[in-house]
Amino acid sequence: MMTILERTSGENNRDFAYRTVKQAIMTLELEPGQPISEVEIAEQLGISRTPIREVIAKLKEEYLVEVTPQVGTYVSKIQPQLVEEAVFTRATLERELLKLACEDFPEDILTELKISLMRQEQLFKQQGTEQQFHELDKEFHYLIFKGVKKEHVWGAITRLSTHYNRIRLLSEIEFSFENALKQHKRIVEIIDTQALSLVNPMIDEHILAPTKQWNKLYKEDSEFSHYFDNAYKSPGYQ
Repeated sequence: MMTILERTSGENNRDFAYRTVKQAIMTLELEPGQPISEVEIAEQLGISRTPIREVIAKLKEEYLVEVTPQVGTYVSKIQPQLVEEAVFTRATLERELLKLACEDFPEDILTELKISLMRQEQLFKQQGTEQQFHELDKEFHYLIFKGVKKEHVWGAITRLSTHYNRIRLLSEIEFSFENALKQHKRIVEIIDTQALSLVNPMIDEHILAPTKQWNKLYKEDSEFSHYFDNAYKSPGYQ
């Protein structure tokens, strides 16, 4: 079973099904490697199988679903290579974007970042709020892109980051999001004080350093090792 989202106004069956199934995959509610059935999804959503087939095809294009003829349909396991590519892209782009933010950043969006921080701090004081933090985390980074007028770049990164975001959520559940929260505070301070010299070490700490901790998730003795497709394991994750 998966959580059924509320329909938005005027949303057709295909878009509703796509949003619901993708959300279940990205939140790990549908686990990596888990078999999924068009029939069961259609029954859960109360719609016909035709839009479900279209949704499965679209999710396959996004590397979130694998279809093996005469075997079945599965949620894609997390591919370390795709994670590594997303890490490289985000570190490269966000390094430059944070430098731009230090040069000029709208006051109203800086205020939004500070409000986001307050919400993140409130979540840290509660149990079982990793998913909510994960959503605020994505919103936080989007605001930085928005502040330097690069919203479309964020959209491109989001499409590339489906495997990356799943392992990030898994890491936040397993290891806590305390460090990420502390780093978000410092990122806001860097933008607020235009501390350009702190950008490079901040990006290294916030985006690159966590990947070393993820090695524990890949190991064969990890309870999550079955989430990963070892066929795609790259040298960076040995």
